[in-house]
Amino acid sequence: MILLDFVFYIFVFVVCIQVIFYIFIFGKFAFLKSKKGSSSNLPISVIVCAKNEAENLKKFLPSIISQVYPSFEIILINDASIDKTLKVMESFASKHDNIKIVNVKNIEAFWGNKKYALTLGIKVAKHNHLLFTDADCKPVSEHWISEMCSLFDDTKTIVLGYGAYKKIKKSFLNKLIRFETLMTAIHYFSFAKIGLPYMGVGRNLAYKKSEFFSANGFISHMNVRSGDDDLLINQIATAKNTAICFSQESFTKSIPETKFKDWFNQKRRHISTANYYKLKHKILLASLYVSQLFFWILAITLLALTFKWKIVLSLFLFIFIIQYIVIGFSTKKIGEKDTLIFLPFLEIFLIITQLTIFINNLISKPNHWK
Repeated sequence: MILLDFVFYIFVFVVCIQVIFYIFIFGKFAFLKSKKGSSSNLPISVIVCAKNEAENLKKFLPSIISQVYPSFEIILINDASIDKTLKVMESFASKHDNIKIVNVKNIEAFWGNKKYALTLGIKVAKHNHLLFTDADCKPVSEHWISEMCSLFDDTKTIVLGYGAYKKIKKSFLNKLIRFETLMTAIHYFSFAKIGLPYMGVGRNLAYKKSEFFSANGFISHMNVRSGDDDLLINQIATAKNTAICFSQESFTKSIPETKFKDWFNQKRRHISTANYYKLKHKILLASLYVSQLFFWILAITLLALTFKWKIVLSLFLFIFIIQYIVIGFSTKKIGEKDTLIFLPFLEIFLIITQLTIFINNLISKPNHWK
């Protein structure tokens, strides 16, 4: 009984941690009212780095070219592609004067390093305000540039956006991918809102060129193949210089993986960069994950043993009510409402997947940008 009492009190402690995260941190974003930025019409350099993305460029580049914005250029970076990516870029450039091509060839020192390719593209950009997306991303509206860049001002030099994934009907994997993307966005938007910005996603991210060079670019983590987005933001973002953009017209949408193995390997690459985050961010994120893991383990254990089950069940339901409210309000802002009904199942599956990825990354290093 003494052991069960101890387990019970740990469970209560874990519940308290979950309440703090959901009400006092994630609630900051969930109940936040959207504010319109200024329409300053700053000249913008849109940067797209592509490696063997010929077909995706054909599909999605027109949605960037057709943006309703008075002054923008498009920097297309061909990162040593072996398909027809360069030819597709040249075809578009021949028809549009605002497109520049940076043709990157592999060199021994930076073989297959996306950060090297991006650095060359950033150097070529003529404007100080940069907006990034991927070759397989499509802005959901013609006002993507204006929405994302309206939040730039004298103090806000970084804008974090949302990169959604296309919905595929009758696919559990697709729901899991979109749920994970939703939760990641809730996390980085919320932490930014409380003054602790720690990451952004390269599918939809903007920052000033001067910020990039003030930090010496990617040099401090050039040896880490992934993290061209989150590691840079982790390095340069502060409470004062970071804004979040979650207006519906500011989103981009990407093609999701359709095979669990491919998505699993993708997440291995993404999660591996967290080892290089600032210590305070690692502690916060580890606390969040551990509290989620122990919440489920301890709740199931105590309920199975019917130990103080009325209290345990009440706390269990209390947390889920809070989750549904906070995540529900968040989905109104950034979508993915259909994942809400499957919340418990998706959360359990995601926790197990993340634990598996963590163990796999300890055993072997994931593959990166090739």
